[in-house]
Amino acid sequence: MKLVIIGNGMVGYKFCEKLLTKTEAQKFDITVFGEETRPAYDRVHLSEYFAGKSADDLAMAPTDWYASHNIKLHLGDPVTHIDRENKQVTSHLGITLSYDYLVLATGSSAFVPPIPGVEKEGVFIYRTIEDLELMTAYAKKARKGAVIGGGLLGLEAAKAMIDLGITDTHVIEFAPRLMPRQIDEAGSKILQRKLESLGLKIFTNKNTSSIVGHPHISAMEFTDGSSIAVDMLVISAGIKPRDELARQCGLETGNRGGIVVNNHMQTSDPAIFAIGECALYKGMIYGLVAPGYAMADAAIAKIISLDTPSGDGGFTGYDMSTKLKLIGVDVASFGDPFISGDDCRTVVFEDTVKGIYKRINVSADGKHLLGGILIGDAEAYNMLLQTCKNKVVLPPNPEDVILGSRGGSEADAGAGVAGLPGDALICSCESITKDAICNAVTANGCETVDSIKKCTKAGTGCGGCVPMIKDLVLHTMKAQGKYVRNVLCEHFSYSRQELYDLVKLKQLTSYDEVLDTVGHGDGCEICKPAISSILASLWNDMILKKGNDTAQDSNDRYLANIQKGGTYSVVPRIPGGEITPDKLIVIGEVAKKYHLYTKITGGQRIDLFGAHLSDLPDIWSELIAGGFESGHAYGKALRTVKSCVGSTWCRFGLHDSVSFAIRIEERYRGLRAPHKLKSAVSGCIRECAEAQSKDFGIIATEKGWNLYVCGNGGSKPQHALLLATDLDSETCIQYIDRFLMFYIKTADPLTRTATWLNKMEGGINYLRNVVVNDSLGIAGQLEAEMQLLVDNYKCEWKEVVETPELRKRFNHFVNAPAEKDPTIAFDDMRGQKKAKW
Repeated sequence: MKLVIIGNGMVGYKFCEKLLTKTEAQKFDITVFGEETRPAYDRVHLSEYFAGKSADDLAMAPTDWYASHNIKLHLGDPVTHIDRENKQVTSHLGITLSYDYLVLATGSSAFVPPIPGVEKEGVFIYRTIEDLELMTAYAKKARKGAVIGGGLLGLEAAKAMIDLGITDTHVIEFAPRLMPRQIDEAGSKILQRKLESLGLKIFTNKNTSSIVGHPHISAMEFTDGSSIAVDMLVISAGIKPRDELARQCGLETGNRGGIVVNNHMQTSDPAIFAIGECALYKGMIYGLVAPGYAMADAAIAKIISLDTPSGDGGFTGYDMSTKLKLIGVDVASFGDPFISGDDCRTVVFEDTVKGIYKRINVSADGKHLLGGILIGDAEAYNMLLQTCKNKVVLPPNPEDVILGSRGGSEADAGAGVAGLPGDALICSCESITKDAICNAVTANGCETVDSIKKCTKAGTGCGGCVPMIKDLVLHTMKAQGKYVRNVLCEHFSYSRQELYDLVKLKQLTSYDEVLDTVGHGDGCEICKPAISSILASLWNDMILKKGNDTAQDSNDRYLANIQKGGTYSVVPRIPGGEITPDKLIVIGEVAKKYHLYTKITGGQRIDLFGAHLSDLPDIWSELIAGGFESGHAYGKALRTVKSCVGSTWCRFGLHDSVSFAIRIEERYRGLRAPHKLKSAVSGCIRECAEAQSKDFGIIATEKGWNLYVCGNGGSKPQHALLLATDLDSETCIQYIDRFLMFYIKTADPLTRTATWLNKMEGGINYLRNVVVNDSLGIAGQLEAEMQLLVDNYKCEWKEVVETPELRKRFNHFVNAPAEKDPTIAFDDMRGQKKAKW
């Protein structure tokens, strides 16, 4: 039987892939017509094109995949005519084929509002790889950008603008709030504030009346009489189904577009099916990929069973729950996010300081979760979605599902995934259940997320279910009595500690070397910073050399913390808080010259804010000439060693805490670790330097120094614990060497010392045995490794200043390296400036 598929997008490809898994597929002669010149690619992760992924990386399958499965693929050749009477299609290039069954997977196109001037140069649609290529080329000469559309795609387009270096970007939304179909008004306000703090300018209730400029866009005018200057515009205001072929051949379509289908995806012609964003099911167009995949399943079930007695229930609608990260901000909604009335009650948690909003809608009896919204922190999304979909009974205090069980343990929280029913749909994109994943572990030996993906396809769609897949794999393996290894991510089958040892043994010095030697795939945002940290902790090389720059966190990449409005901070190191008048003058002169907001920090340093990216090398050149060096305020490294004035000035001081603090800071400066490190030296037990809230703190006694470790300030304060007492200075440093190296070698990525110790079996007693008593016999090795790092220390900013190739990285515009970003603006504040956004 001849099967013709019109459309080679994600859903069209998935139809072919799913059909090939059926034994009945052997009786089909399959032909696919695609409008684009490249085979199907992943539109869900389209924005990753700007983060370095190529078109090949995004491809669902290479061209030869189709040939290897006897599928005829015609690219760049859309079908232009359907002859229903003779069951034939004709393509743009003149190919005429007959069919027994025809599948329309024509998808959707971008909705372009009828705005005067929309055809001008510099106006783009955010839809295909070709669109992205055009945007990339044009962005090199653009300074001010705008996006029409504040929904999912619009905010993705805004992120694309920022990735292209257009930091002055506006989002124009016609509705009263962002993402009106997914989140409520309160959640939208939180999201808007978060996005504005990142530099976006958001306009809601805004209707564009015209696009001005000749021949390219120069401004946008609005119906309220206002206007903004813009030299690049991206339209992402929604979609419209591609139903023109259906209309042409007389198939039934909806009043507002879409090809009408039944639950088997059959159109008004039983031999023609429609799936994906072109299909209109019960008056609804589904704009997500997962429903399209479910439609493909329904159509295949009908097609292969037409000549057999078996039947299938078909498509019955789809849950539109979704989770994504918009410009670094988690946003999710599930179930019925807006339900209200007497049949439910709502629990809301709102933190306007941290930008977190959580809302759950609970049945009136408090037993079941009906829906919810998560902004800023969507870590619990997968579990909440499954709780909602599977009608899992809630705990006695329903608010616990978003606030956490007061007094509960991590083990209690982790039990949730095990309690789900076997038919719980873990991967919505591929319709993979909990039972299917657990069976892949027990029956097929799949013990990594990567192997689960290959075996079941779970996690290969949007990827939102991957954390839950990992939890299920670990739970199933533990239930089998197997030893579970804490691997870093799907690209490395090792824990951080194992990778640390492998990198050291194999003398690997770059991220690419590590990936090629002991990993696989392209890497991800989990393993890149972790491997970068390991490399820095082992070799203390300049972190921007040897190709390691692209693997760094964003702050490390520019050796500065990016601030609101797109400027950067400059923080020179001031060991012990001791500074000469001459050095103070240098800081003052630099701050005046570059118009920097200046503030003394709580850690004995001076912050300088508002630096343009292109000014950073010049600023640091002057600071280094004045005797300063990088304070590593941007890195997972030693930040400061705070001190009181000690015996030099204080009548209670027992020892010279300032001198010892300077010695400590100069020894461990630049030390990269799994997380940032802070220290302090107090000259007496009055503890003015607050040493017991630091990762390692030192307090003077009459006989020497007491050493405290694994304290933590911030949002989860924890007192440091006493490791050793009455130490002389040399022994104190010796123990600190051992402690820090043991932490670096054994802690998980982004784990503070307090959390590391809390999870350590044996706690402080075990740590004391290792560090003080050398119970593992590795003390000498730890000290030697630390000395290597100390000996290899170089100021990173000094290296940048003295290396022309590195200096080139700090230009806002490649084609105009001397220019500052003109979109960055400031307001006055108490005689200084602050970022304007």
